[in-house]
Amino acid sequence: MTGEKFQKMYLEMVLNNQDRYKQDYHKTVERVADSSAIYKGKPVPFLYNPMFFSKEEEEDFRWIGSMMMQIGDSVTDRYIHDELFRKKFGFPDFIEEMILRENKYDIHVPIGRFDVFYRNKGNFKFCELNTDGSSAMNEDNTIGRILLRSRAMEDFGRKHSIRNPELIKSWVEESIKIYKKWDETEKKPNVAIVDFVESGTSTEFKLFKETYEAAGYNCIIADPRDLEYRDGGLYHRDYKIDLVYRRIVTFELIEKHDQIPDFIDAYMDDAVCVVGTIRSQVVHNKIFFRILHDQDTMKGLNEEQREFVRRYIPFTGLFRGDRKVFDEVFENKDKYIIKPVDMNASQGVFAGRDFGKEEWKDILEEVFGTDYLYQEYVDPYERTYVLFEDGQFKSRKLGSIIGIFMYNKEYKGLYTRLGAESIISGVTEYYTVPNIIVET
Repeated sequence: MTGEKFQKMYLEMVLNNQDRYKQDYHKTVERVADSSAIYKGKPVPFLYNPMFFSKEEEEDFRWIGSMMMQIGDSVTDRYIHDELFRKKFGFPDFIEEMILRENKYDIHVPIGRFDVFYRNKGNFKFCELNTDGSSAMNEDNTIGRILLRSRAMEDFGRKHSIRNPELIKSWVEESIKIYKKWDETEKKPNVAIVDFVESGTSTEFKLFKETYEAAGYNCIIADPRDLEYRDGGLYHRDYKIDLVYRRIVTFELIEKHDQIPDFIDAYMDDAVCVVGTIRSQVVHNKIFFRILHDQDTMKGLNEEQREFVRRYIPFTGLFRGDRKVFDEVFENKDKYIIKPVDMNASQGVFAGRDFGKEEWKDILEEVFGTDYLYQEYVDPYERTYVLFEDGQFKSRKLGSIIGIFMYNKEYKGLYTRLGAESIISGVTEYYTVPNIIVET
């Protein structure tokens, strides 16, 4: 049975028993409001309805994540060893130097969230790859724990074996495994979760901090501007840091690199274990999808990987150069989405179908020739979900984007956002729903 069929069963159960679940819905809303599921100071919008997947579909995600890891490793290896190939990416010199610095734990992408539009194993397309500052584990797990306590999920759980994959403790465990490759002694590392204070997800950071501490490790949350490189080590005041859990995204590191010289120097001298290294930028930068479709890149992949790219990576091109590129994107606006090469949270992303011809032309004129990409637009796959509106449970079709969490090259769980708009993100109307795997 598929997740979509489990969803239909759940939908019918709630819609046909409105009075049984209304009061419990309001209690669930209160629990989320009082929880750590906070984004930009507000409770995360959610539904009284998880995203259901079968255990067979979970294996699909394991395969998708593994294939992308293999491809990402192959391209990153080539970046490191092929000077001419590196020019395709156009990274600043100091970022290139940080990427090329030897990595003692020998994992290019220690943590990632690979976002896909998924219906089934043969019907999915990638949206983007997040390997810098991958986030939202807390949203899924916190709302998941709350929803599993709801009356509707308790009723559903009496008929089915269900679980919400754990994402916090498992990352703590995997990051320590990675650290032990960097330092093979039995030393317990002092951990620092590092990000710019104006950009960090404070509630999620606090949960990770508590989890590190519960596992027996000292842990702080630190702004990289407050770090000092001295006596061969990286310090926050008198706290010597052994392991940095890097949540700084690289585009922000580039913007503010002159504010964090001590962090960069300690990184380049390998004076501290940084998980992950800046090597993950090779895969994280959105230009990666364009480069994957180059025939030169394809030659470095095996046949299975080449077929994977052709079928599942949306066509992507640089929005610059020949005016024919501009005309193609303008004249076929419903076929394309444009996005900056390296921003997060869907900043600066525009889908042609959301605009009239003249407005679309104005947007394109403004960004043509800058660091923008154009990409094949992919319709999010839809399911029908339960929403509570005007005092009643109702059904509504929504599209979804599924994030596949990969820790230390292994699949660990999922993150799902739903929405009715062309772009599903935190800057549009959206809902976060936890992912429930139905075992039986």
